Amino acid sequence: MAKTQEVQTQMMAALKAGDKPRKDALSLLLAALKNKQIDKRAPLTEAEEDAVILREIKEAQETIDTTPADRTAVIEECRARIAVYREFAPVQMDEAALRPIIAATLLELGITSPTAADKGRIMKALMPKVKGKADGKLVNQLVSELF
Repeated sequence: MAKTQEVQTQMMAALKAGDKPRKDALSLLLAALKNKQIDKRAPLTEAEEDAVILREIKEAQETIDTTPADRTAVIEECRARIAVYREFAPVQMDEAALRPIIAATLLELGITSPTAADKGRIMKALMPKVKGKADGKLVNQLVSELF
């Protein structure tokens, strides 16, 4: 089942159960997925659905980061939305899973002792392999540790 359909099914279940915060979060996610589908004018692939979900998580996190601490209602709402969105988000690679991919990329590029000047080449070759599967900040941090 496509994630869009799964989100819609879960939203209906939350509506029937009377779980308004969950229903609201799922409604926002469903709207984002459908808007992307309308923009594309074709059904979304799983990778595109994952990208939309990850973008929604990132936007909610940015809202938490920029909201003043005394606005607890907004912060709690965003945290609740993130918790719901993570149910549908793809599993992100951790540091242990990324290190072998980085090492393989270095071998492909023929770089034995990377320097800061090589970072652009490394990232250019590495990011397509982990796009949507790993957090870009973590990838950048791990590559920066090589120098």
